[in-house]
Amino acid sequence: MLTSHALLLKYRHDPRFSFTDVGIWYIDRGAPGDRSWAYGAGILALESQYFEIESGSGTKCIPYHRIRRITYAGGVAWEKGDDAGE
Repeated sequence: MLTSHALLLKYRHDPRFSFTDVGIWYIDRGAPGDRSWAYGAGILALESQYFEIESGSGTKCIPYHRIRRITYAGGVAWEKGDDAGE
């Protein structure tokens, strides 16, 4: 199975996919339910240790280990196992 980072790189660079169809759900301390999401159009960069998104207060860096689910065209493409204790 691909890592979340490798899967996102595939969606970004493989011409068979449209990156605007990607959704990422991640841990975001302080957000409602400590979870937030970003869609392909709002993802600015895929760096080696984190991805960058647009936020209301500027650019935000999210480490890949905080990702809990990646969707593509509405279907779940990747999901992290049990995150009990997070």
